Amino acid sequence: MIIKIDDLQGSEIAELLEDHLHSMTLHSPPESIHALDLEGLRKPEITFWSAWEDGELLGCGALKELDEKHAEVKSVKTSTAHLRKGVAKQIMLYILEAAKERGYERLSLETGSMDAFLPARKLYETLGFTYCGPFADYTIDENSMFMTRTL
Repeated sequence: MIIKIDDLQGSEIAELLEDHLHSMTLHSPPESIHALDLEGLRKPEITFWSAWEDGELLGCGALKELDEKHAEVKSVKTSTAHLRKGVAKQIMLYILEAAKERGYERLSLETGSMDAFLPARKLYETLGFTYCGPFADYTIDENSMFMTRTL
């Protein structure tokens, strides 16, 4: 697996992110969807990575700088054909290492509270994330769960 910074120009990435946003609409009301679209992910405070193997897109993930010591994990998504193969874990480990190299002291994330998000929450727990309250611009929302980890 090769994980690299992605310019968000490829059709494979566009399709994966479209699938990501669509799956959010299946499980979350509109006001509780915090996934970013392509334009949102192109902001300068966000670094976006994609994971590839033999020319095939496996998944993606992003890191949004909140301030010089705190960043947010965004848009972790595995291609449907590669679910349950450890792709998201490898992307998360890569993001954790990048965050440490950048000098962040804390990483946080928002994910859904519904059963569909349970596998993601379990992954984050195994990587040392613990539940916390809202951070940055988030507010309390019964459809959201917030997690954080010190680095």
